[in-house]
Amino acid sequence: MAEIYVYDTYVEAKDGHTMHFDVITSEKDHGKAIEYAKQWLKTIGEDSAKVTTEECHFCHSQGAPKPVEDAIKTNGFFIQKMEGCP
Repeated sequence: MAEIYVYDTYVEAKDGHTMHFDVITSEKDHGKAIEYAKQWLKTIGEDSAKVTTEECHFCHSQGAPKPVEDAIKTNGFFIQKMEGCP
C-alpha cells in the first residue's frame, strides 16, 4: 500500500456555500496540492474559487486504498468529496 498525503480543503463556491474536500497526493507538496485543487474546481465550474494555504491544509498521511492509489497514478491526485461538493 502506497503512502499518501491528505490536504483538508474548504473552498467557497460561487453561490456562497462551502465545499469541503480532501486533495490526496503521492507526495507532500503543498503547492501541488493547491494546483490539484484548482484543476478539480475547474472541472466543476468553480475555477474562480480561492485556493491558498488558508483554504488547503496538510492534514495527515496514510496508506492508500487501491482505487485511490490507481487514481493518483493516472491523474497525479485524488479528490475525496466531503460536504457541499457536486
